[in-house]
Amino acid sequence: MRTDRLVAVLLLLQRREQVTAAEVAQELEVSERTARRDLDALAMAGVPVYSTQGRGGGWRLVGGARTDLSGLTAGEARALFLVAGPASAATPAVKAALRKLVQALPEPFRAQAEAAASSLVMDPRRWGSSRVEHRPPRFLDDLQDAVIRGVQVRLGYVDSKGAETERTVHPLGIVAKGPAWYLISHTETGRRTFRIDRVTSADPTGDPVHRPEDFDLAESWREIADGIDRKRTPLEVQAVCAPHAIGILRIGFGDRLEVGSTTTDGRIDVVIRGHDDYTLAGELAGLVEWLEVTGPPGVRGHLASIGNALVERYS
Repeated sequence: MRTDRLVAVLLLLQRREQVTAAEVAQELEVSERTARRDLDALAMAGVPVYSTQGRGGGWRLVGGARTDLSGLTAGEARALFLVAGPASAATPAVKAALRKLVQALPEPFRAQAEAAASSLVMDPRRWGSSRVEHRPPRFLDDLQDAVIRGVQVRLGYVDSKGAETERTVHPLGIVAKGPAWYLISHTETGRRTFRIDRVTSADPTGDPVHRPEDFDLAESWREIADGIDRKRTPLEVQAVCAPHAIGILRIGFGDRLEVGSTTTDGRIDVVIRGHDDYTLAGELAGLVEWLEVTGPPGVRGHLASIGNALVERYS
């Protein structure tokens, strides 16, 4: 409790230019004698605090100093508080914690941090899409708590085919992908990924999680996401593209595009992934001015059919 009070006194000194022992006592609900002892303890601990006597006197930080308890730089403070804005995806608990942390920041960090919190609006919807409110899944907080505490969970789950299962998992981390949340866990059959909105129950067992020493959540998710992308888009098309159109391909295909080397005629080799011949041919048909598909034959055949249909209809 003494340590908590000393921190509270220091925060009070940072917020106000000067405080009296009576003000500290009233703020912390202690006696003036206790308040004076706490102020003296700060000075003895090396905090640059001093007192002035007489009318109008009180306690101040030396030179108006602002000791940054958080250890943040100005840029770090601004970046942190960007996630606390009214339109951010941060949970209420995160926003409440950041509002408290702002009191520990020195001036002018505090004013800039508060400005950062209201400087950004994030709208995840694409133009023309409907407004859908995505609520966090029911067991998100429980599973995040299990990850943080490092305890195993008895997990009830319904898979994509509707099959219900129950198993004990070792939660390793949580990932948000667009509006969906995923739990990455170690199980008796190896590492598994679970969509949290399909979790039907999550009961901590109290047993410790067995976490691989080399586990890295970001790297693990990259491997998982790459695997999922390749399962969703197993077909690869080879093509050559005009250099000035590479930017258009990046916009249209994103991670499904792989850019290769420059050919002898100045064009660029590319590989584009898709779901099937017909669908991918439809995506590529409008790029004929810049793109020449060299394979596979199925996609080239569908492109020829699309071209003949266009000629027949519009000639």
